[in-house]
Amino acid sequence: MEILLTNDDGINSEGLWAIAETLKNIGKVTIVVPDRDQSGTGASMSLLKPLTVEKVAPKITKIEDVYTVDGTPADCVIMANELLIKSPIDLVVSGINQGANLGLDILNSGTFGAALHGYFRNINSMAVSVKYDAKGVINFPSAKIGASIAEKILNNQWDHKMLLNINCPPCEMDQIEGIETTTLASKAYLESVQAIQNGRRTNYWLRHTNVAKEQPLNGSDVDAINRNCVSITSINPFMKDRNALIEDQNIIQDLKKMFLTEL
Repeated sequence: MEILLTNDDGINSEGLWAIAETLKNIGKVTIVVPDRDQSGTGASMSLLKPLTVEKVAPKITKIEDVYTVDGTPADCVIMANELLIKSPIDLVVSGINQGANLGLDILNSGTFGAALHGYFRNINSMAVSVKYDAKGVINFPSAKIGASIAEKILNNQWDHKMLLNINCPPCEMDQIEGIETTTLASKAYLESVQAIQNGRRTNYWLRHTNVAKEQPLNGSDVDAINRNCVSITSINPFMKDRNALIEDQNIIQDLKKMFLTEL
């Protein structure tokens, strides 16, 4: 089985090599990752600049093909499919991201963006993330969990391709309370702006650290993680059609009337 492993944290990510160690036992793993941290790039592609690819030495045994790309996680998936991997890819695994990707935050996530580009190519794809604990420390039971889910996908042939967003709580295996199928919560984190004086110039950093105050709904990914459960969310990238909602229909009709009166 051919597995493409990518991420958005870059080649030196501890989470990348943690899950690579487990995935190498269930298939042939090729690693194609950004050459530096590309967090927050979502599903964006580098269309306005050329890309370079470098083959680098693996940090673990039994994995031979490791490449870095000076682009986004989406670029990595595209380069892997179109250039670097000659055999059909059976599974795209993106992660392990150091930090949770929950709720609508996945739309900003390079980790999820990479998995989305695998799904675009009709490949089963999964994004794996793990939440920091209260002291800012990352544990990686998610490596074993991610590999188990990957093996399950590879061993089954469903009628449709899977696009999964998986989050693990910040605890060891024996402290995990369960595995739950979940829905997306609303935004899990909100952005803030930090000003830093640099001589006469003020620099501004966007920080993605403000925990959203909205109480998560029961059954959502945020709710599961808060209870030390693994969250598995099956994502429909076509999104739910809201056009049938009466409230939305009324708004659309008003907009149509307004437009017609201006013709």
